[in-house]
Amino acid sequence: MNITVIGTGFVGVVSAAVYASLNHQVIGLDVDEVKVALLKQSVVPFYEPNLTELLKTQQAANKLSFTTDYKAAIQDADVIMIAVGTPSAPDGQADLKYVFMAAESLAPHLKTGAIVVIKSTVPPGTLEKVSSLIKAKTQHNFFTASVPEFLREGSAVYDTLHPNRIVIGATEAEVFDRLEALHEGLQAPIVKIKPESAQMAKYAANAYLATRITFINQIADLCEKNGADVEDIIQAIGHDQRIGKHYWYPGLGYGGSCFPKDVKELAAYSRSIGESGNLFVKINQLNEERLAQLVRKFGEKVGGWQNKTVAFLGLAFKPNTDDLREAPSTKLIPALIMAGAKVTGFDPMAKPTNQQLGLTSADESSYSQASDIQTACLNADVIFAVVEWPEIVSFDYSAIKLAKSQVFIDARNRFAPDRVTAWGYKYISIGRTS
Repeated sequence: MNITVIGTGFVGVVSAAVYASLNHQVIGLDVDEVKVALLKQSVVPFYEPNLTELLKTQQAANKLSFTTDYKAAIQDADVIMIAVGTPSAPDGQADLKYVFMAAESLAPHLKTGAIVVIKSTVPPGTLEKVSSLIKAKTQHNFFTASVPEFLREGSAVYDTLHPNRIVIGATEAEVFDRLEALHEGLQAPIVKIKPESAQMAKYAANAYLATRITFINQIADLCEKNGADVEDIIQAIGHDQRIGKHYWYPGLGYGGSCFPKDVKELAAYSRSIGESGNLFVKINQLNEERLAQLVRKFGEKVGGWQNKTVAFLGLAFKPNTDDLREAPSTKLIPALIMAGAKVTGFDPMAKPTNQQLGLTSADESSYSQASDIQTACLNADVIFAVVEWPEIVSFDYSAIKLAKSQVFIDARNRFAPDRVTAWGYKYISIGRTS
């Protein structure tokens, strides 16, 4: 099939490269001339494992190209996928202007029988609005569908090549058949449902995962009050098959490009339809409040942040990405500096500017960035292990232990408490007895 993917962000580039690998002819379309110029040279403007190699392979095979020309990209396309951003508006709801702009721009160039697919995360009802916008600017018959993505940053290529399901939201049998054929090379279960259900399924999946993170953080807070260990709790409840041992991550809360945005949007959507008192509103509130609470809690345990030197290990929101969206670093580092600390940051991949970290010119003298863990920890009163990069978790901190008293904060519970204390550090974690 001839496939066009509109939007060359994280979802768009990964989707385009994978569809090309399935032997389809794919065009990536974007209005950003700089981004397209880079992609034409197989330069990905963000870090995602294995994506650059896949891009180069498919471009070399002439299966994948990129352009800013709507007419050239749309006129022969059998399937057009809208994969543009849907940032949260000031009221918390999804801002759909880029989806609507893409719909209006593609409409004049559609061929008869083309399928316009929304891959972006959008609330139920969006497909009808997109269809109306296209109808106003074309005389050709076309179809619409919703095929949400369920990718994880840091493993997006693998997730796309080995999905645990493909969700297709449509109303016509022909559309289901054609989109099923598009994905048959992935050998994944096909879930055929209404467009509204497909759109809601994406929000439901992310909100549920965010709920698990929020839930276990609430349990961890209780454990710190009563002497229980949250890791023991996870082991005990995990044997219940209805619960499972997977996806329990006590820590700083959820971050990244999806969970905070999608939960916030689901909360705002709930309020807009008269369901303002539901669970999603509370989950969003608890997560937004968590980092400030932990800064205060950790501050009490380290004897206050004033004049403390802090090694802050992990700047991206999670391992295997350089994405800073809703990363703990962007909130914790300014808060630590405001509380009187001097901070040195380290990340194997993310190298943010002070502005990206939310720092002002007045903060510059209190923050620096190191190229390795050892340099970051020089003279540190507190080592704050924030992100579980393999480089951070496997590092031998005994080799850099100083003669002075030092605190080791394990924000993801990835270190053995007795090992850290044997190194000579005071160990602090999340909901865990040391």
